[in-house]
Amino acid sequence: MSSRRAGLPPATLVSGEGEWKEGSRITVMDYSETDLRERTVESIDEVVPFVSSPTVTWLNIDGLAAEVLERAGDIFGIHPLILEDIQSTNQRPKIEDVENYTFIVLRMIDYSDDDGEIIGEQVSLVLGENFVLSFQERPGDVFDGIRERIRSGKGRIRGMGPDYLAYALMDAVVDHHFVVLEKLADRVEDIEEELIDDPTPQTLMVISKSSASS
Repeated sequence: MSSRRAGLPPATLVSGEGEWKEGSRITVMDYSETDLRERTVESIDEVVPFVSSPTVTWLNIDGLAAEVLERAGDIFGIHPLILEDIQSTNQRPKIEDVENYTFIVLRMIDYSDDDGEIIGEQVSLVLGENFVLSFQERPGDVFDGIRERIRSGKGRIRGMGPDYLAYALMDAVVDHHFVVLEKLADRVEDIEEELIDDPTPQTLMVISKSSASS
């Protein structure tokens, strides 16, 4: 549990401080086999017309501002305890079937080529009858390939339902783990070659730093 939540009642969200003080960035992709609407909205209330739409709506929220989460909960009928889990970013990966939707928690990771650090964050998905909500701690993700498939209409995604979209998002997160593993393997190989060919004190520092981060 985050120290910011110590002593708070269950289902309490933490308001605008830390990395979420600037609010949230909200993007919408609403599509069918023949049509696509994509936009960035200024307010979560702008997505209300999509709730009863027969099309598939993908709402992505970067930044877990309390007021945005609470309003999303009102619009899409998300239980306050689920909203708390979305904002509590130390959750283990899990799937929960709720009455009208499925709640999914994933760990998304990436590798920084600049400093060799592994960057991780929680991604939460809510799969409903005609929508998928994705909540991320910060901008930047592994979903650009899915966005391009939706825009171009290539593959099966535009002809399928929100369950297929949720599957595609989860698949992208898992697949990127292997991309990170490959980069780590390349990094280890480079360090091994350096140890054999031209070891320096800097090499030992890199090994120590890698051991500490792992």
